Amino acid sequence: MFPPFALPSPVFLLITDELPSPADFALYQALISCLKQPKHKTASRRAIWVSASEALTRLQTVCTKSGVNLTQYIDSGSIHFIEASELSLRTLYSRISSLLEQWSPEADSEALVIVDDISVFEWTGQSSTEDISRFVRAVRALCLKKQAYLIIRHHMITPSEPDTDQVFRHLLQMCNYHMDVKPLSSGKSGSISGEIALHAGPSQIHSHKDDVKTLSRNSAIQYRLTDSNVVFFERGSSNGVL
Repeated sequence: MFPPFALPSPVFLLITDELPSPADFALYQALISCLKQPKHKTASRRAIWVSASEALTRLQTVCTKSGVNLTQYIDSGSIHFIEASELSLRTLYSRISSLLEQWSPEADSEALVIVDDISVFEWTGQSSTEDISRFVRAVRALCLKKQAYLIIRHHMITPSEPDTDQVFRHLLQMCNYHMDVKPLSSGKSGSISGEIALHAGPSQIHSHKDDVKTLSRNSAIQYRLTDSNVVFFERGSSNGVL
């Protein structure tokens, strides 16, 4: 699923980012990649996008720039957008569960659940760390049962002190993979937007261990955001090579 990382399904991918380098593009790329499969494939593709902070219109605009008519997918029932800012985690879980229960896991089907972003529930005082942990654990179990790919974004407020972020610590213990999106340590660059590292989580699936190439912070790939896309490249190269 998500380029340039060929992550298998079903897995739980935790994406963390910081204010100078938001990982919006990673979520957009995951959704667009799910929808724009090779036309020779007959697999049915469905997605649930849970948003606690972003309006549907923003997502529609981004998808349109990539040649994806999101409204068409929503009208057909292939994509469900859930505005979660005023929902309790219990209600949100019920909504996700109800949708996934309608989708029977099949060999030729693919389902994606994106939660953006889990941090909001803590910041607004809606939920405690324990509530968020229970919610994620329940959604993770549901996605595993339905063979669905789960992506959760978490904003790092104190990236220099990750141990003080209790929500992050709980999420990290549950994820199969952790994608860490960071700004350049040297500061802003006109040609480089940031760096991406991919770490195996404590719950990494053993059968996938040899199929996924993880990247430490020292070997992180870099990316550049354009008006309609994102370009990935190795350090020391300004051309897209991945």
